[in-house]
Amino acid sequence: MGGSLTVPSVPALSYSSFRTYQECPLRWRFLYVEKLPEAPRGYFTFGRVIHSVLEELVAPLVVPSARRAGESDRQRTLDEWHVRSSTPTPVRWMSSEELLAAYERAWSSEGYTSPEEESRYRALGREILLRYYEFLVRDRPVPVAVEEHLEARWDGIPIHGYIDRIDRTPAGGLEIVDYKTSRDLSNDDARDSDQLSLYQVLVESNYAEPVQGLTLYHLRSLTPLRTAPRERGALAGLHDRLGSALDGIRAEAFEPAPGRHCARCDFQDRCPEFRAVPTADGERLRSLVDRFEALRAEEGRLESELRRTAEELHRAAEELGVHRVPGSRTVAVRRREEAWQYSLDSVRPLLERSGLASRVSSGTPEDVRKLVRDPTVDPEVRRKVAETASRRVKWYWELEAGPSES
Repeated sequence: MGGSLTVPSVPALSYSSFRTYQECPLRWRFLYVEKLPEAPRGYFTFGRVIHSVLEELVAPLVVPSARRAGESDRQRTLDEWHVRSSTPTPVRWMSSEELLAAYERAWSSEGYTSPEEESRYRALGREILLRYYEFLVRDRPVPVAVEEHLEARWDGIPIHGYIDRIDRTPAGGLEIVDYKTSRDLSNDDARDSDQLSLYQVLVESNYAEPVQGLTLYHLRSLTPLRTAPRERGALAGLHDRLGSALDGIRAEAFEPAPGRHCARCDFQDRCPEFRAVPTADGERLRSLVDRFEALRAEEGRLESELRRTAEELHRAAEELGVHRVPGSRTVAVRRREEAWQYSLDSVRPLLERSGLASRVSSGTPEDVRKLVRDPTVDPEVRRKVAETASRRVKWYWELEAGPSES
């Protein structure tokens, strides 16, 4: 864990980078600062292959759209926009056979746990691609970009991302499409997706047309889960969380955050949550832990005994009518804490009729007592409010030095 870090002063956050830091800052450091590799996993490999083939399939349909000239913190003028040609170049779209050939070329065996698992995924990929191909033949999209890398500064926060597809809508705006090869998705996943929210900001920062729709496309079921673009207020929460992550990265706050995700982490041998104590230090630290355990148990016993003794002293002092009880070396002095509480529900209509409700809207005893003592307030109102009061008294003991022995 030692050694100096080289953290970019203002690292650009992608969705995956942001999600990693939220999940575990230490894993973010391992991945993005120390650049440590993770073990390949078959489902990630499968997703990459499918995305790659779909990019090759849809790319001939792209009709580029108006783009911003560049990102900066200042307001842009009309002269700073440029439009790429909207005239499509005639191309021959690949056949289903060519699609499967592209799939075979792109296939990777990396990360699968067995030949059987790889075979199941490979067959699933063919099925997904052929079914999706048939769907596209019937209803071709109008993409303006595929696998588009976009960058922006979102109110001072640098962000970037690779967007699977940006389509032209019938109304002339843009729809963001993100392919998903996962097993299950719901409409809630689309509505709550931080990834789609971040992509909306990126597209709005780089394209002239408005974003009119967001879609998670579930490839296994050929289901587009569509949702409306986010309102400004809905994006504010994501902006705050991105800012918090960026602040933590700048401050090099890379403490581990244990959770269920630890089971799939490749860096347990480097993480203090899982790293074993060296054998040479085991005996010394074991004795410290045992001592700590014993002291904690003693602390609990003493707290309980202290509480019982204080209660017994209080009862005796109440019976005798005294506040100072001498011991052999010190004097126990009984002190009192007083707290007032008011229940205003019964008088709230009266306060509202009198125009005084706003003065006690906080409900704090201090505000209520100020009103009760205010001579400019109707005495009847003050009396009724005062009658809702209840006093709570708490007694406690302090020790003072006893008289010096001669």
